[in-house]
Amino acid sequence: MKIGELAALTGVAPSRIRFYERIGLLKTVARQANGYRSYPPEALTMLKLIITAQQSGFSLEELSTLLPSDLEAWDHSSLLGALEQKVQDIEDLERRLAANKAQLLELLAEINAKPDDMDCRDNAKRVLSQLGLVREGE
Repeated sequence: MKIGELAALTGVAPSRIRFYERIGLLKTVARQANGYRSYPPEALTMLKLIITAQQSGFSLEELSTLLPSDLEAWDHSSLLGALEQKVQDIEDLERRLAANKAQLLELLAEINAKPDDMDCRDNAKRVLSQLGLVREGE
């Protein structure tokens, strides 16, 4: 199949497909006598794998070491290790995001707890002092 067909089937721009080919992620490309690229059906599968993996948080560098040149030649232990590590990375990110969210919610609550007779400038000082970012009277 030609690059236009592959692009239409995957929703990936031809320039992006050529980029994946150039960096070695898409290896099953042949050139016809006229110089046009010819992609076998496996290229569609590989391209979908690349897209899905990127959406799951894998970098292109990670993919270059993980994806086999032949879909039949997966290194089972490397694949499992990479997937388990990515799950751990996501869980670590979730913990950091939850902590960041909790801090922001606490800050919002403090800002919203502004006494009615206090202006915003004094409220900002109050909140910052409670967070230990400034001392009273500064």
